Amino acid sequence: MSRLPLPVGITEDDLAAHLDAFSIETPSWGYADTGTRFGKFLQDAAATTIEEKFADAGHVHRLTGCCPSVAVHVRWDFPFTPEGALAGDVASLAASARAAAAAHGVRIGSINPNLFEDQCYKLGSVCNEDPDVRRRALDHLLTSVRLGAAAGSDLLSLWFADGTNYPGQGHLRRRAAWMREALARTHAAMPPRMSMLVEYKPFEPAFYHTDIADWGMAASFARAAGPRARVLVDTGHHLPGCNIEHLVAFLLDEGLLGGFHFNDRKYADDDLTMGSIDPYQLFRIFAEITSFRRERPAAPPVAYMIDQSHNIKPKVEAMIQTVATAQEHVLKSLLIDHAAADRARARGDVVMAEKAWRDAFAADVRPWLAEYRVRRGLPADPLRAHRDDGYEARAAAARGPKKRHAGRPGGYA
Repeated sequence: MSRLPLPVGITEDDLAAHLDAFSIETPSWGYADTGTRFGKFLQDAAATTIEEKFADAGHVHRLTGCCPSVAVHVRWDFPFTPEGALAGDVASLAASARAAAAAHGVRIGSINPNLFEDQCYKLGSVCNEDPDVRRRALDHLLTSVRLGAAAGSDLLSLWFADGTNYPGQGHLRRRAAWMREALARTHAAMPPRMSMLVEYKPFEPAFYHTDIADWGMAASFARAAGPRARVLVDTGHHLPGCNIEHLVAFLLDEGLLGGFHFNDRKYADDDLTMGSIDPYQLFRIFAEITSFRRERPAAPPVAYMIDQSHNIKPKVEAMIQTVATAQEHVLKSLLIDHAAADRARARGDVVMAEKAWRDAFAADVRPWLAEYRVRRGLPADPLRAHRDDGYEARAAAARGPKKRHAGRPGGYA
């Protein structure tokens, strides 16, 4: 194996065992055509059905070996009536999706409700002034719980677009009470093996206030919801300058860090590929997690998930690129010489304490990772293997004509 700068007490077998246990969930919507408020740039190879999404996810898992689950979005992956009801029996729809995933070597991961696209949610969902809209939103949450349970999911991932654009538009404390009520009732409906992840976002689509605006609010709502509710950190959902690894460390210590939606950003919620803008931040986040788990190995697991919008990158290539980046930075975080950092801190040596982090981040782990993959029967370079395989061209040939036949603008949907 290629040599790595191993800290005392860590062996290459330890690194390999950690990577063997590492998995990261890919999102069904990351394989489909996506866009911005200004439009979509469509790709022939992008998936159009849940079966095609599972096919792409299975392909990524076969090349990387660490993506066994796929997050599904209830409104984007299952049929609904115009009135907002699931168009079909929960058990049969879940069984069909479960079988389609298994056919491609993956399984259903987190269940993601959608409470932001229907016209009735213009002024909010569970925080709407209209009790009928709040009831409809709660019904959707409870349907999502049943669908997830039947599909074998153990994670309910919640993000709410609820908020206001102008002062006085909403009663802020009353809206918070409605949020607590909806989360508590949803938590009570979950089967024992299911956990709830509560996400937050400071702005967008609401620009005056968002009902779950930051990690502290998410933590408070999670505690109120019940013992199986924790916080979901989306790495793009922070105001500029936020020290994400600090809040990660705090949430870990409080037992409230449930999972991540990984992406990267330059300005706001840009949903760029992981580590493409600030890889050192990604390293620092993993450093806090791996350090915590060294000290408390029995702590609850953290769910690693991807949430990116690959508008101009090929969908599968972007996913493989992100997964490889995740593996690299997890591995780098394991190379930190914590004993050296502790000795430096004890004598007030700021330079050498920081050096323990910088040296680990600077290590080129790619040759070691390539050899690790080959020993596991995986391609040394997953992205190169994908390109050599011709998967993109085959998918485009099969899917592109269907899109053009549907008579979509510009030849697409």
